Amino acid sequence: MNSIILQVGTRYLAGILILFSLYMLLRGHNEPGGGFIGGLIGSTGFILYALACGTAQARAALHIMPQNIAVAGLGIALLAGIAAALFGDALFTGQWLFLNATEDSKGLPLSTVLIFDIGVYLVVFGAILSIVFAMEEEI
Repeated sequence: MNSIILQVGTRYLAGILILFSLYMLLRGHNEPGGGFIGGLIGSTGFILYALACGTAQARAALHIMPQNIAVAGLGIALLAGIAAALFGDALFTGQWLFLNATEDSKGLPLSTVLIFDIGVYLVVFGAILSIVFAMEEEI
Protein backbone atom coordinates (compact mmCIF):
# COMPACT_ATOMS: atom_id res chain seq x y z
CA MET A 1 0.00 0.00 0.00
CA ASN A 2 1.14 3.53 -0.64
CA SER A 3 -0.93 5.39 1.96
CA ILE A 4 1.34 7.66 3.97
CA ILE A 5 -1.35 8.04 6.64
CA LEU A 6 -1.56 4.26 7.09
CA GLN A 7 2.22 3.93 7.24
CA VAL A 8 2.66 6.63 9.89
CA GLY A 9 -0.35 5.48 11.91
CA THR A 10 0.83 1.90 11.81
CA ARG A 11 4.19 2.78 13.35
CA TYR A 12 2.44 4.14 16.43
CA LEU A 13 -0.19 1.41 16.56
CA ALA A 14 2.42 -1.35 16.26
CA GLY A 15 4.28 0.05 19.25
CA ILE A 16 1.09 0.22 21.28
CA LEU A 17 0.23 -3.37 20.34
CA ILE A 18 3.68 -4.59 21.41
CA LEU A 19 3.35 -2.83 24.78
CA PHE A 20 -0.15 -4.23 25.27
CA SER A 21 1.09 -7.72 24.41
CA LEU A 22 3.75 -7.44 27.12
CA TYR A 23 1.09 -6.30 29.57
CA MET A 24 -1.04 -9.34 28.67
CA LEU A 25 1.99 -11.61 29.08
CA LEU A 26 2.77 -10.35 32.58
CA ARG A 27 -0.87 -10.22 33.64
CA GLY A 28 -1.58 -13.80 32.63
CA HIS A 29 -0.74 -15.61 35.86
CA ASN A 30 -3.64 -14.46 38.00
CA GLU A 31 -5.97 -13.01 35.38
CA PRO A 32 -6.89 -13.89 31.79
CA GLY A 33 -3.94 -13.55 29.45
CA GLY A 34 -0.52 -15.10 29.28
CA GLY A 35 2.08 -16.08 26.75
CA PHE A 36 -0.24 -17.31 24.02
CA ILE A 37 -2.55 -14.31 23.79
CA GLY A 38 0.36 -11.93 24.34
CA GLY A 39 2.27 -13.50 21.44
CA LEU A 40 -0.79 -13.19 19.20
CA ILE A 41 -1.25 -9.52 20.05
CA GLY A 42 2.46 -8.78 19.59
CA SER A 43 2.59 -10.49 16.21
CA THR A 44 -0.49 -8.50 15.16
CA GLY A 45 1.54 -5.30 15.50
CA PHE A 46 4.20 -6.56 13.11
CA ILE A 47 1.61 -8.01 10.73
CA LEU A 48 -0.10 -4.64 10.52
CA TYR A 49 3.29 -3.03 9.91
CA ALA A 50 4.02 -5.56 7.14
CA LEU A 51 0.71 -4.81 5.45
CA ALA A 52 1.29 -1.06 5.56
CA CYS A 53 5.01 -0.84 4.79
CA GLY A 54 5.90 -4.17 3.19
CA THR A 55 7.36 -7.40 4.45
CA ALA A 56 10.96 -6.33 3.83
CA GLN A 57 10.60 -3.31 6.10
CA ALA A 58 8.81 -5.38 8.75
CA ARG A 59 11.63 -7.94 8.72
CA ALA A 60 14.15 -5.09 9.00
CA ALA A 61 12.23 -3.60 11.94
CA LEU A 62 12.18 -6.98 13.67
CA HIS A 63 16.02 -7.33 13.39
CA ILE A 64 15.84 -11.09 14.08
CA MET A 65 14.48 -13.89 11.93
CA PRO A 66 11.07 -14.96 13.27
CA GLN A 67 12.14 -18.61 13.13
CA ASN A 68 15.02 -17.85 15.50
CA ILE A 69 12.62 -16.16 17.92
CA ALA A 70 10.37 -19.24 17.92
CA VAL A 71 13.28 -21.61 18.50
CA ALA A 72 14.62 -19.46 21.34
CA GLY A 73 11.17 -19.43 22.93
CA LEU A 74 10.94 -23.20 22.68
CA GLY A 75 14.30 -23.51 24.42
CA ILE A 76 13.25 -21.11 27.19
CA ALA A 77 10.01 -23.02 27.77
CA LEU A 78 11.92 -26.31 27.89
CA LEU A 79 14.42 -24.91 30.40
CA ALA A 80 11.54 -23.74 32.59
CA GLY A 81 10.14 -27.26 32.54
CA ILE A 82 13.44 -28.93 33.29
CA ALA A 83 14.13 -26.56 36.21
CA ALA A 84 11.68 -28.50 38.37
CA ALA A 85 13.74 -31.68 37.92
CA LEU A 86 16.70 -29.92 39.52
CA PHE A 87 14.65 -29.72 42.74
CA GLY A 88 13.46 -33.32 42.54
CA ASP A 89 9.93 -32.52 41.33
CA ALA A 90 8.10 -33.70 38.23
CA LEU A 91 8.80 -31.89 34.95
CA PHE A 92 6.97 -28.59 34.49
CA THR A 93 6.15 -28.28 38.21
CA GLY A 94 6.16 -24.60 39.14
CA GLN A 95 9.09 -23.43 41.27
CA TRP A 96 8.91 -20.13 43.15
CA LEU A 97 11.54 -17.70 44.37
CA PHE A 98 10.57 -14.79 46.61
CA LEU A 99 12.88 -11.78 46.38
CA ASN A 100 13.17 -9.39 49.31
CA ALA A 101 11.08 -11.62 51.55
CA THR A 102 10.66 -10.48 55.13
CA GLU A 103 8.61 -11.69 58.06
CA ASP A 104 5.86 -9.21 57.16
CA SER A 105 5.66 -9.81 53.41
CA LYS A 106 6.40 -12.56 50.96
CA GLY A 107 8.36 -10.25 48.68
CA LEU A 108 8.39 -10.27 44.90
CA PRO A 109 7.40 -13.73 43.62
CA LEU A 110 9.30 -15.03 40.59
CA SER A 111 8.47 -18.42 39.15
CA THR A 112 9.31 -20.89 36.43
CA VAL A 113 5.71 -20.42 35.30
CA LEU A 114 6.59 -16.89 34.20
CA ILE A 115 9.66 -18.18 32.36
CA PHE A 116 7.50 -20.79 30.64
CA ASP A 117 4.98 -18.09 29.64
CA ILE A 118 7.79 -15.99 28.17
CA GLY A 119 8.87 -19.01 26.15
CA VAL A 120 5.32 -19.56 24.89
CA TYR A 121 5.09 -15.85 24.02
CA LEU A 122 8.23 -16.07 21.89
CA VAL A 123 7.15 -19.33 20.20
CA VAL A 124 3.74 -17.92 19.22
CA PHE A 125 5.21 -14.56 18.19
CA GLY A 126 7.89 -16.15 16.01
CA ALA A 127 5.68 -18.86 14.51
CA ILE A 128 2.85 -16.50 13.54
CA LEU A 129 5.27 -14.00 11.99
CA SER A 130 7.08 -16.77 10.09
CA ILE A 131 3.81 -17.98 8.58
CA VAL A 132 2.44 -14.54 7.77
CA PHE A 133 5.70 -13.20 6.33
CA ALA A 134 6.03 -16.30 4.12
CA MET A 135 2.45 -15.91 2.92
CA GLU A 136 2.90 -12.19 2.33
CA GLU A 137 6.05 -12.74 0.27
CA GLU A 138 4.22 -15.31 -1.91
CA ILE A 139 1.54 -12.81 -2.92
